[in-house]
Amino acid sequence: MDGLPEQLLWEILGRINKTVDRNSASLACKRFHKVDNEQRRSLRVGCGLNPANEALTSLCNRFPNLVKVEITYSGWMSKSGKQLDDQGLLILSVLCPSLTDVTLSYCTFITDVGLSHLASCSKLSALKLNFTPRITGCGILSLVVGCKKLTVLHLIRCLNVSSVEWLEYLGKLETLEDLSIKNCRAIGEGDLIKLGPTWRKIKRLQFEVDVNYRYMKVYDRLAVDRWQKQLVPCENMLELSLVNCIISPGRGLACLLEKCKNLEKIRLDMCVGVRDCDIVGLAQKSSNLRSISLRGPSDFSLPLLLSNPLRLTDESLKALAQNCSMLESIRISFTDGEFPSFSSFTLNGILTVIQMCPIRKLSLDHVYSFNDVGMEALCSAPYLETLELVRCQEITDEGLQLVAQFPHLCVLRLSKCLGVTDDGFKPLVGSYKLELLSVENCPQISERGVQGAARSVSFKQDLSWIY
Repeated sequence: MDGLPEQLLWEILGRINKTVDRNSASLACKRFHKVDNEQRRSLRVGCGLNPANEALTSLCNRFPNLVKVEITYSGWMSKSGKQLDDQGLLILSVLCPSLTDVTLSYCTFITDVGLSHLASCSKLSALKLNFTPRITGCGILSLVVGCKKLTVLHLIRCLNVSSVEWLEYLGKLETLEDLSIKNCRAIGEGDLIKLGPTWRKIKRLQFEVDVNYRYMKVYDRLAVDRWQKQLVPCENMLELSLVNCIISPGRGLACLLEKCKNLEKIRLDMCVGVRDCDIVGLAQKSSNLRSISLRGPSDFSLPLLLSNPLRLTDESLKALAQNCSMLESIRISFTDGEFPSFSSFTLNGILTVIQMCPIRKLSLDHVYSFNDVGMEALCSAPYLETLELVRCQEITDEGLQLVAQFPHLCVLRLSKCLGVTDDGFKPLVGSYKLELLSVENCPQISERGVQGAARSVSFKQDLSWIY
């Protein structure tokens, strides 16, 4: 190994991807150790960093070419030692001039001052904050002002980020491509309009409202009232995920659904106000759509839903089937409070999509309309590879036995299905048709009954959900 050319050694070590393997290789000899120090581009640290600032200094000096750093304190307790603080981010910004990607999770000691230190990292293009309670909108603003190449920004449970001047500033920069805002209570749907011209650049948007905060404080007046009818240029949007949002007809977030002509993936989870015409418009514009996930609200105790009980119907599924010829994945889900008579989609509607689109992955949760007849129809689904059935209580052993006739199915997941027993797996046992079978919390299925039904079998039983 001593005679190995430097370039070849660099190539060999560069192909080692796992951190644990790189750590082992670096201990082999001083030459390996030196090359690893120069090659290392990413670092993930947390509770074991003690004393935090001193340990980080040592690591940054050892790995001078770091571009990606993740600091996570999930599960941290005071006995683990003091967390990394603002001084630690100063060390990071000074010793890692090539830094482009920073993730801070559960960093409760870091404040706006720390973010202002990161603002000096001119190459920083991605920042992800997960539960950093001492950071406010002022800190976010100072960072986006300094980091003009920011393309990725994720804010998750940042409860003190109230001011949204940073959104307006990002709107003027027109660099942002990936924005995720989840459970940041002071940021509402209406604030997103401040992105302005940046809508043209955004390729991925995730927006999730804190459901408890929304139900307690926002239902008296719709947050989307602040949106005025205006053009939202989002032609480059590829992925859109909206959770617990309010969709107001003709404005606000509803505008996104009809303007995203290049959309490939969409998730609408418990979004109040979504209508058939919204999905029809989406389907007609987004011919490249490959994945859709729909989860319907069912808490009819909410005042808004009592006065305006809008639900999607088969018209939405029909539009998807007719316009989205590339659709490969569909997930339909209803919440625990949904009654069978309220199911929006019929069996015919679901089968229309499966028959007209190249569906490879089908996931149904609490869909009472899907039964053994539906399982029989899947025998002629030529593309279906993954089937996930959760709380589909109309499916019996007769329907489950038909899985053996599905042309290309290789993954089957069952959870909380009451109507199936060990008998449903008999045609599969020993056939090894399935690559993976996962059975969770189905009271009439035993671990013995699923053995040999797939090359890999996962079985879990916890029946507390029944009681």
